Amino acid sequence: MSDKKTAIISKDYLLFLRDIKNKIISARNRAYKSLNKELIKLYWDIGKSIVAQQEKYGWGKNVVEKLSNDLRKEFSGIKGYSAQNLWYMRQFYLEYKEYPNLQQLVGEIPWGHNLIILSRVKNIKDREFYIKGTIQFGCSRDVLIHQIEAEAHKQAKAIKLHNFPKTLPAHLSEQADLAMKDTYTLDFLDVAKPLLERDLERKLLDNFKKISY
Repeated sequence: MSDKKTAIISKDYLLFLRDIKNKIISARNRAYKSLNKELIKLYWDIGKSIVAQQEKYGWGKNVVEKLSNDLRKEFSGIKGYSAQNLWYMRQFYLEYKEYPNLQQLVGEIPWGHNLIILSRVKNIKDREFYIKGTIQFGCSRDVLIHQIEAEAHKQAKAIKLHNFPKTLPAHLSEQADLAMKDTYTLDFLDVAKPLLERDLERKLLDNFKKISY
C-alpha cells in the first residue's frame, strides 16, 4: 500500500516540478526577449541619430570614429560601440526605415543574427523570410548562415512555404538563450569577461529592472 502511495506522490510531484520548471523558463524567456528588444531599439536609435546629425551638420565619416572613441572611453571594454558596429547601426536604420513591419520583427532576434541577414541578404522580402524563420525556429548563427548559403528562401518559394524548410536540424537552441549569449547582448549588460551562469543571470536581472522602471 505504501509503495502505491509513494508512486502516486512521485507522479504528482514530477508533474508539479515540470510545471514550476516551465514557469521559470517562460519567465526567463520573457526577460531575455525584453532585454534584446531594448538593445535593438538602442542600436536603431543610435543609427538614426548618426544619420540625423550628419545631415544636419554635414559631418563626414570622422564623426563615427570620434563617437566610437568617446563612447568606449565612457563605457570601457564594451565592443558594441566600435566604429564598425556604429556603422552597422547606421546601415541598419537606413535599410529598414521604410519598412515598419520589419522594424518590429528585427527586435525579436539577436543583433549578431541581424548583422548576418543585413550583410548576406540584399532583397528585403528575403530578409523578412530569414528574420521570421529565425524567430520561429530560434536557430543559431551557424544554422542561419547555412540556410542563407543554401538559399532556403528559393526553396520555400518553390513549394509555397512561409517558413524555413522542413530539413532544418531537429535540435535548435531557444531564441531567448541565443539572445542571452549573443556577444552584443553581453556588452549591453556590461559583462566584460565570462561569468558563471548564476552571476550572469543576476547581472541580467539587475539591468532588466532598470529597463522596466
